[in-house]
Amino acid sequence: MSRMPQVRARDLIRFLRKQGFVEDRQSGSHLTLWHDERGCAVTVPVHTGCDIGRGLAVRILKDAGFSVDDFVRLR
Repeated sequence: MSRMPQVRARDLIRFLRKQGFVEDRQSGSHLTLWHDERGCAVTVPVHTGCDIGRGLAVRILKDAGFSVDDFVRLR
């Protein structure tokens, strides 16, 4: 199992978009992405210039149906 690399919000959002997620809505600094086929939504905090904590990034990926290995392999 790979270790989650440090990641910025824009990189995580770019990965999710490549996997078929689309912007659904934004509330303040939180962007919600939706995937029609999976029927799931994930919310990513977008704070300019800040990395997302590794634990939170792993949780977002898991909620979206991906593992850390998927992220490292597919990004």
